[in-house]
Amino acid sequence: MVITEIPLTPDNQLFDISINNIDYKMRIIWRESGWFLDLQNSDGADIIAGIPLVTGADLLAQYAYLQPGFGLWLISDSSGTTAPGQYDLGYTAHLCITTEAA
Repeated sequence: MVITEIPLTPDNQLFDISINNIDYKMRIIWRESGWFLDLQNSDGADIIAGIPLVTGADLLAQYAYLQPGFGLWLISDSSGTTAPGQYDLGYTAHLCITTEAA
């Protein structure tokens, strides 16, 4: 298994990313209740929208039927299962991709 951190800052952001040689867009937005992620195809159409960024589980596990071929995990520097605060993303909360070794 290969684990790769996506470098983030605690700002709303939209960026292109290639995972397993497939191009995606990711949108990360702060809403009043926390951080949320939208996974989009390369044209910007939503594949999955509104994934809450929380620790303790693969964020894509409930979407296994879509067969994304990778996992997304939010890892916290502090112990326990918590959601990151508004200013934690990229500092004490890290979004990581897991893929199978090539």
